[in-house]
Amino acid sequence: MVIACLGWGSLIWKPDGLPLASEWFSDGPHVPVEFARVSDSGELTTAICVNGPPCKVLWAVLDVDNLDEAREALRLREGIPQDWPHGIGSFTPGTSAVGVMAEWAIPRELDAVIWTALPPRFKDVEGLVPTANDAVSHLAGLSAEAYEQARNYVEQVPAQIDTPYRREIISRLGWK
Repeated sequence: MVIACLGWGSLIWKPDGLPLASEWFSDGPHVPVEFARVSDSGELTTAICVNGPPCKVLWAVLDVDNLDEAREALRLREGIPQDWPHGIGSFTPGTSAVGVMAEWAIPRELDAVIWTALPPRFKDVEGLVPTANDAVSHLAGLSAEAYEQARNYVEQVPAQIDTPYRREIISRLGWK
């Protein structure tokens, strides 16, 4: 069984136990992603965001035997509570004949695709999307250590995840 995991943030440079069977490939499907989730440590991370720009995300093959094992490995890596059923998204070709995911996965002969499906989060409200101004203000107000960690995150996200918020953050905070 060939299962791919999509990535667009720290999963790429810090898989932390995710059982990868390949390198990360840069020709993933277009997924609406934005810097719209405040993490537990304060940085503004990337998340699927309905109004986000479609970005060509990365993907890697996982060294797992089935979809349940793949979902559990990603859940553990992301620290998603077991009782939160919507934290991992998945697609199995054949369940839908149309759509971006099908058009991307079927030619690659993938049996399944998984991804982190944590929603945007701002001011401790799951699903709340910050404005670009909110995002910059949040980052600018972090303590020195959290600010550095947030800057490192933004700088390490692959360049192809080029979003309006990222451009605004880099421009207004003087980051690379």
